Amino acid sequence: MALVSADSRIAELLTELHQLIKQTQEERSRSEHNLVNIQKTHERMQTENKISPYYRTKLRGLYTTAKADAEAECNILRKALDKIAEIKSLLEERRIAAKIAGLYNDSEPPRKTMRRGVLMTLLQQSAMTLPLWIGKPGDKPPPLCGAIPASGDYVARPGDKVAARVKAVDGDEQWILAEVVSYSHATNKYEVDDIDEEGKERHTLSRRRVIPLPQWKANPETDPEALFQKEQLVLALYPQTTCFYRALIHAPPQRPQAEAREGGL
Repeated sequence: MALVSADSRIAELLTELHQLIKQTQEERSRSEHNLVNIQKTHERMQTENKISPYYRTKLRGLYTTAKADAEAECNILRKALDKIAEIKSLLEERRIAAKIAGLYNDSEPPRKTMRRGVLMTLLQQSAMTLPLWIGKPGDKPPPLCGAIPASGDYVARPGDKVAARVKAVDGDEQWILAEVVSYSHATNKYEVDDIDEEGKERHTLSRRRVIPLPQWKANPETDPEALFQKEQLVLALYPQTTCFYRALIHAPPQRPQAEAREGGL
């Protein structure tokens, strides 16, 4: 029943998102005429080689209108981003519910283990689609945005991805990519699953052995303080694995869609 309810809500949100996208395009088309007027006014001023009181007053009005248009479009885009975030949250809740149902449903055969190549592709897609933090003017990036750590009392939710320090088969300890199953406030311990289903194992770990991973990307152009800085020590994933290694940042990203460059120790 919960899955059906989630599907219904997702369908509603997709319809609302479609309407917001149409509104964004309509707002942009409406403001285009004003931007053209600004450009033409500047061209006339260059031709006449002077800034008369008339042009000064006209440009002030045009720029005031352009600012209001940009703010209106920005508000619509923020609403669209909120819808996308809610859709992703519902999809994650649905995935977790289906996973739990599969774990505890003995009437169905166990599902096949995901191949390593498929898992790596999904992890790469997940990293690429991590939402970019876009705050309002004056807003500071929140915890778990880029390099900003979680608050001291933060508890990761079921389904959250974390770096977990576990004991390997040979007895050595290593950091792995894991998914939170549950958290016990009585024992202050997490239950986490190894994200790699080929070596599927559940671990019970104290909070100090679990590091919540970022939930937003930091924008280098607006929030550079939220990036991992040059020579900063980080955990990075070995290529084509779900194990972390210690690395140093060589250079932080310069653009929102770029990646930091790092090297192993």
